[in-house]
Amino acid sequence: MDDYPLLNLFLTMLYLFLWVMWFFLLFKVVTDLFRDHSLNGWAKAGWLVLVILLPYLGVLIYLIVRGRSMQERDAKLAKDSEAAFRQYVREAANSEGSSSGTSHVGDLAKLADLRDRGAINAEEYERAKAKLLA
Repeated sequence: MDDYPLLNLFLTMLYLFLWVMWFFLLFKVVTDLFRDHSLNGWAKAGWLVLVILLPYLGVLIYLIVRGRSMQERDAKLAKDSEAAFRQYVREAANSEGSSSGTSHVGDLAKLADLRDRGAINAEEYERAKAKLLA
């Protein structure tokens, strides 16, 4: 360990971190290029060539020139994903509660509530429950 000083170890770790960070940025830039529908094929190819031929400088130029629109696309993607998830949950909840499938949890809860409030008696509750589960 005497032939590899602490400063060299620190610099090696720094270089490794910067190298990994550059790969992260490279993948982010390439995915952003292919996700952007406002660029035509030639513009995408030009950016890709720049990023491949001048790796560090190309990624830096891309972030400077298109960083704001890159952030807007990320925000729109997150918003669209959240909206799609919420729509899926709504559809799943509606189909589960109102379909003639095996799950009638909502209907059974309403029946139990009616029985608990005294609107129906135990016999009517059991008949309605059997009808739902049949």
